[in-house]
Amino acid sequence: MRPPTLDDLGLICALTEQARQYAQKGLHIAVDAPENLPPLPAAVEVAVYRIVQEALTNVVRHADARACIVRLRVNGGLELHISDDGQGIAAARQAGVGLYSMHERVAELGGSCEISSAPGKGACIQVRLPRQIG
Repeated sequence: MRPPTLDDLGLICALTEQARQYAQKGLHIAVDAPENLPPLPAAVEVAVYRIVQEALTNVVRHADARACIVRLRVNGGLELHISDDGQGIAAARQAGVGLYSMHERVAELGGSCEISSAPGKGACIQVRLPRQIG
């Protein structure tokens, strides 16, 4: 289901609004994106929006981070990079529904998703999605 905020604000403004909503005392969230994105398929916009939503939820709940940055770039495809300076994902911790759903969303669109982390050095999510589907 497409979030209405994507139609109302567009992808970049919707992500900026998400960052504002998730930011809290002691946690700064920044969005670094081109001013104008090329037209993207609705499925790609929804995937990016939901992946960022899940990533920010994880940062707030688990990371104990001071800073998080969400970067979007267009290099042939769409690149999404989310990183934080928190405690990282514990090696013994099993991936939850949120991380699993990120991988599923990306796979459905023919993209790639890599999640890396180091104890005390934060986590990084790198997603690559095609600009065209089908």
